[in-house]
Amino acid sequence: MLKVHFAPNSRAGRIIWLLEELKLPYEVNKMAFHPKDLKSDEHRARHPLGRVPVLDDGEVRIFESGAIVEYILERHKNGGLKPEVDSQEYPGYLQWFHYCEGMVMPPINTIIVQTILLPPERKDETALGQAQRLLTKALAPVNAVLEGRDYLIGNFSAADVMLGHSCYMGNRLGCLTEEMSNLKGYVDRISERPAFKTAIEMQ
Repeated sequence: MLKVHFAPNSRAGRIIWLLEELKLPYEVNKMAFHPKDLKSDEHRARHPLGRVPVLDDGEVRIFESGAIVEYILERHKNGGLKPEVDSQEYPGYLQWFHYCEGMVMPPINTIIVQTILLPPERKDETALGQAQRLLTKALAPVNAVLEGRDYLIGNFSAADVMLGHSCYMGNRLGCLTEEMSNLKGYVDRISERPAFKTAIEMQ
């Protein structure tokens, strides 16, 4: 059975969401989002940097959330939740699947570090402000592509699992402007999906 090594408020939520959408059986090793768990020798044996998610599938162990999503789709659902390679939707699917880690998550990471992880004496308001502005700019193209669409490529796909999770986080961090009505509606739709609710309830 698939086993997800998980900590709350992390990218591991994407993997739980995907598995719930696909209705695949899995078990969870839930850890605290704290060095005592994530930086333990036991977990560093799974991930050299002590991060999550990590997926165990029999003799296979894999980390990086995007890689895990692709692995699950190919090995366990015959490519479900992704368009055919020769379809019109496939280029957009690839773009938005990877846009989250390339453009959206870097400023989110900085915001979380500056607002949550660092002690007060090490926080940098300039770095925080820059990251907040960068995140808002990075989300603007997502808002644009959602004009007249419920999801990124029309139908729900694994690109929504990747980027939608990041948009949800961006909304929680207050970086969606009032003008981003498409994106706000998108986050609302995602939040109502039963599989997403199950993943968030683990937080």
